Amino acid sequence: MTNPVHIAYFVLALTLVLVGVLHLGAPLLALLFSYFALRKFLSLTKRKWLALFLFVLLVAGIAFCAAYFTRVAVKALPEAAEHSIPSASAWAEAREITLPFTDFDSLKALVINSLKEEAHYLSNVARLAGNTSTALVFILIGIVAAISLFFNSQLDLYRQSHPTKNNLYSVLSKQISERFRDFYRSFATVMGAQITISLINTFLTALFVLIVRLPYAPLVIAVTFLCGLLPIVGNLISNVIIVCLAFTISFKVALIALGFLVAIHKLEYFLNSKIIGDRIRNPIWLTLLALIIGERLMGIPGMVLAPVVLNYLRLELSKIEVPRASGGGSGDSPPALRT
Repeated sequence: MTNPVHIAYFVLALTLVLVGVLHLGAPLLALLFSYFALRKFLSLTKRKWLALFLFVLLVAGIAFCAAYFTRVAVKALPEAAEHSIPSASAWAEAREITLPFTDFDSLKALVINSLKEEAHYLSNVARLAGNTSTALVFILIGIVAAISLFFNSQLDLYRQSHPTKNNLYSVLSKQISERFRDFYRSFATVMGAQITISLINTFLTALFVLIVRLPYAPLVIAVTFLCGLLPIVGNLISNVIIVCLAFTISFKVALIALGFLVAIHKLEYFLNSKIIGDRIRNPIWLTLLALIIGERLMGIPGMVLAPVVLNYLRLELSKIEVPRASGGGSGDSPPALRT
């Protein structure tokens, strides 16, 4: 009979392949992040319903911050442009550089004309809007699935009612659950390291924000920590927000913020490689390679999942016992899998 352990490994591998092929990395990450947050809240409160309440508050807070920053950015952009464009023009003229715009209206016209030159501009916008709506729906489904798993993670809900107690479905369900449980543990291990990285980035960002007296400093610092939970790209998101807000102060401060963005972005690669590499006990070069391959295969979700998959492979392969060579004979038994 087919070994249920092998089938369980195949199901997990097939799931990861389908996530990449069908571009379902975002809902998978939403599920993992949500379940991780729920477990952390449970460890603090010891009550599932209270943990769920705190999690809902967290999600609502993140949604509010995203909407608030979007609204502020839309309102502040014309004002920021009116303040920064004269400074940019003076800076460019001093260096004999000709800019294709002189005020906000000319900048806006330049952007619109550039976009119109793209042959498939309108179709791309429509497709992007549709993809964004679909992604939001899938992310919501991932959050709901995480809540369901939080309250009941059993795959075989009626195991005691089966006529055959030791049936293939029940055994296979148990093995699949264990494989996915181990995969989540790898995710939790990586996230523990990512929280450390986010705290470092938040501390550095807080210093910069307070020194330049950036508007909405407390909110920016909070968003920086939340965005820092995403490897590499989270840091980019938070620093882009900082650059946009810096334009409301002056063009010079925006340039300084841009330099800060570049420096922190480079630092983020090595922090991820070093801290996460130490946590999952892999060399820096291997973690960097996994981040690059993950980004090439799945984009941003691939960068988040790459260290998780790498850690999971190390843990699972370390369970396989390879018999010592006994003179190179052909009678050596194949590696035995400890289950």
